[in-house]
Amino acid sequence: MSAVRIPHPALSAWPASQRDALPLALWTSAAIAEATGGTASGDFQCAGIEIDSRDVRNGDLFFALKGEAMDGHRFIDKAFENGAAAAVVDRPVPWPHVLVEDTTAALHALAAAARTRSKAIRIGVTGSVGKTGVKEAIFAALDRCSFGATHRSVRSYNNHVGVPLSLARMPARSRFGVFEMGMNHAGEISGLTTQVKPNVAVITTIAPAHIENLGSMEAIADAKAEIFAGLEPGGIAVIPADSEYFGQLRDRAQALGARVVSFGRDGAADVRLLDTIPSADGGSLVTADMGDTRVCYTVAEPGEHWIANSLAVMAAVRAVGGDLGAAGLALAEMGGLKGRGARHRIPAPGGKALLIDESYNANPASMRATLRQLGHTPATRRIAVLGSMKELGDFAPKFHAQLAELLAEAQVDYAILVGEEMRALARHLGKGGAGALAGGLSFAHCDGPAEAIAALEDFGLTAGDAVLVKGSNSIGLGRLVAHFTGRQSGRDD
Repeated sequence: MSAVRIPHPALSAWPASQRDALPLALWTSAAIAEATGGTASGDFQCAGIEIDSRDVRNGDLFFALKGEAMDGHRFIDKAFENGAAAAVVDRPVPWPHVLVEDTTAALHALAAAARTRSKAIRIGVTGSVGKTGVKEAIFAALDRCSFGATHRSVRSYNNHVGVPLSLARMPARSRFGVFEMGMNHAGEISGLTTQVKPNVAVITTIAPAHIENLGSMEAIADAKAEIFAGLEPGGIAVIPADSEYFGQLRDRAQALGARVVSFGRDGAADVRLLDTIPSADGGSLVTADMGDTRVCYTVAEPGEHWIANSLAVMAAVRAVGGDLGAAGLALAEMGGLKGRGARHRIPAPGGKALLIDESYNANPASMRATLRQLGHTPATRRIAVLGSMKELGDFAPKFHAQLAELLAEAQVDYAILVGEEMRALARHLGKGGAGALAGGLSFAHCDGPAEAIAALEDFGLTAGDAVLVKGSNSIGLGRLVAHFTGRQSGRDD
């Protein structure tokens, strides 16, 4: 007599959905051709999309994009060597492909088709500081409660290429999509938000990032508020109540028909911070009032800025009908992202030192937040490796010199300043004597990451040191992080 198999209750109770009838493959040749108006060379299916042949994996669709200095068609053979299933091209190739007139236009068309077919609830995230971390936290929260049916833009794919690429990668079965939008100039977010057409738009904060191109803080707020223009009818704008530019953001959102949900410490905030207690591992225990309910959760990421970020996450998750409990768990388990807060324990004489990797980006607001957190980090000595903050224009000397006060407040023992713009800070600190920081503490100024590595080696790390590495990505301090963490892999959890 054969055994009778009884389905496990958890499996038999798995929620059915109309999305189950949608295709498992990301794209078929017929769907790509229909979306782009191109001609397919034959039948094929694709599991992913790439625009860099070096990143192609088995089953990917390679888009041969053409730029001012580079033509992706030169790398077609490399893409197929790496396992591409097909390519989107503007000329015939001896590989499976879809032939189109313009590959960039085809990518935008495929993105629009992905947005239309999935019916996913979409969240757009922008802001001067914190947008990548908030995007990742919202994704983690919604991915839990959607049984893995949440999609998001990876890395910092937030520009005129990254956003349509992220949209085109969204599976048909997605329930939620979370997209980051960045900008350097006015008008850029307008183009991105009309592609995403978010149901919810989040602005994390307004700070003097890209002020060189925009000229004033008010102009920065206006540029970020462009995200509201793409909101679907009945959309929700999530904005920081504590910002000096709250009224400007609120009025812009309401003028476009959005419902405003505010977050912060302000007494009138819709998602309002009630209390916060530092946790033993450097994070925070947060209690927030959401109007008709209160939530208490742990934020694993250290720093005051992450308390505010967590309120934005909670507001966004609730706005799309997500699970607040799942959001709390996601915030409790999040680790720092590479270049954006990842913590490494690295070998040092007598034990281990802590290296905090904030090497991907820097502006005055994020410098303030991370230096403040360094000051709260228990350490034998505190060392700050600071790279230039870019796109500050005529404001650059002032903003760099102002870091002297933050270094003193953080009780930094040694500072390594990297890049041309950091000369303003070096001159300010040097007024107290050659190589002297406030209180007689020492610093060094370096032209680039190689010199900074040598300076930190010469200074010598010891057990219990805490090293903050922060600067604009173009300074290349990721090389310093790789140098010191390469000795031993691992992130502090």
